[in-house]
Amino acid sequence: MTDPVAGSDPSRGEAAHPAGSAFVVAATHSGAGKTTATAVLLRRLCERGLRVRAFKIGPDFIDPGYHREITGRPSINLDLWMMGPDGIRRTFTRWAAGAEVCVIEAMGGLYDGENGTETGSAAHVAKLLGLPVVVVVDVWGMTRTAAAILGGLRSFDPELRIAGFVLNRAGSATHAEMVLDALPDELRRLALGHLPRREELRVTERHLGLMTVEENATGAGERAAAQLSAGDALDIDRLLALTRTRLPAAEGGARPAPAPARARLAVARDAAFCFYYEENLRALAEAGFELVEFAPTVDKQLPEGADAVYLGGGYPESFAAELGANDRLAAELRDRAAGGMPMLAECGGMMFLARSLTGFDGVRAPMAGVLPIDVVMDRDYLAIKYVEVRTRTRSPFGPAGVRVRGQEFHQSRITAEGLEPDLFEVTTSTGATHRAGYLRHNVLASYLHLYFAADSDLLRNFLHLATRYRAGSSA
Repeated sequence: MTDPVAGSDPSRGEAAHPAGSAFVVAATHSGAGKTTATAVLLRRLCERGLRVRAFKIGPDFIDPGYHREITGRPSINLDLWMMGPDGIRRTFTRWAAGAEVCVIEAMGGLYDGENGTETGSAAHVAKLLGLPVVVVVDVWGMTRTAAAILGGLRSFDPELRIAGFVLNRAGSATHAEMVLDALPDELRRLALGHLPRREELRVTERHLGLMTVEENATGAGERAAAQLSAGDALDIDRLLALTRTRLPAAEGGARPAPAPARARLAVARDAAFCFYYEENLRALAEAGFELVEFAPTVDKQLPEGADAVYLGGGYPESFAAELGANDRLAAELRDRAAGGMPMLAECGGMMFLARSLTGFDGVRAPMAGVLPIDVVMDRDYLAIKYVEVRTRTRSPFGPAGVRVRGQEFHQSRITAEGLEPDLFEVTTSTGATHRAGYLRHNVLASYLHLYFAADSDLLRNFLHLATRYRAGSSA
């Protein structure tokens, strides 16, 4: 995984970038405009030629895709459940190094964390990293009430520094001025401008979130033009001044270079499979995998010399016809799996390895047939939870007892199975327990999106299995 920004740890005394800026983009509530505001800010900052690194609080995969489109660099998730406080600090430090500006998009409302607490909230993460917050306020249909909202947000937690705010969905410049005129002086000084209410800025929603950047019918150029135009009323100079901080320098403590490649990992990457944590990919490369992307919707075979396969999540249901028609790839996956090739399939990846996938429209499409299960999309069903899993038997992750954290988010069900889902003992963040996950040959598959970047033993075990397969297939 190549990227121009290396990592360092400022706690070890490395140099810091003297003119850095970093902030969390938060909001009053979900739907207030964090995604829009973040995109516009990223676009304006990148247009200045600044080295910008984007982050996303929480487990979401979709917003990071839009961040990457704008910055040209991977956007990095920061999730308290999966990483813990120290992991969040290490991850931010590693990926912030060498950047001039770091923009962290929050999730939910500013103070909304786990079970109505602060835990995992934007405010919590901002305080963990010692960073200020820029608040997005949806002012459509209000004027003076915005002063009450902003005043309350600012005074609620004295330990949190709110450096500025952006008025979103202003009906006009006159409307924005009316809101600003109603603010007391101490709040007006924090105003960074407003964003207009424009349909072209909105990202279409569908089941399980926003339309992915890969499937968005609006062209990248059209999005860029709309974002640039929308930022005309933002004071970027003031934003940078109010959020100035010391960022790690690229020279000190750079993260390890990838180990010499010992095995080739085929990573499914197209519009159907686009949900990956960048930290996982980085860790796989550092462990000794050469990552080679392929597109299951169009590629008729795995990349040449592949020794293992990683099928991430996404929206295979939107491409069921294309996947179902790819007979040659399906046959190769079945043959390779039967021959012992290690495969890791998460959520959408597992659905592709099933016998069949029935869409919301009731149309049944054949899938790869690696796993004896059938999957059905169901609008009345929603699974969403944080999890910690423990393997119950030896697997591509190593001996029984391996623990990994992750999350589950899907709107489909398994309706028939010729294999017991008993690979993992699962404990959710609420304490509920159940079994999940399939193990067949060396194929590990489940609905779970796992964060395994920090587990060096797991990575070594997966690599060892791939090198064994390589040796056997080349013998």
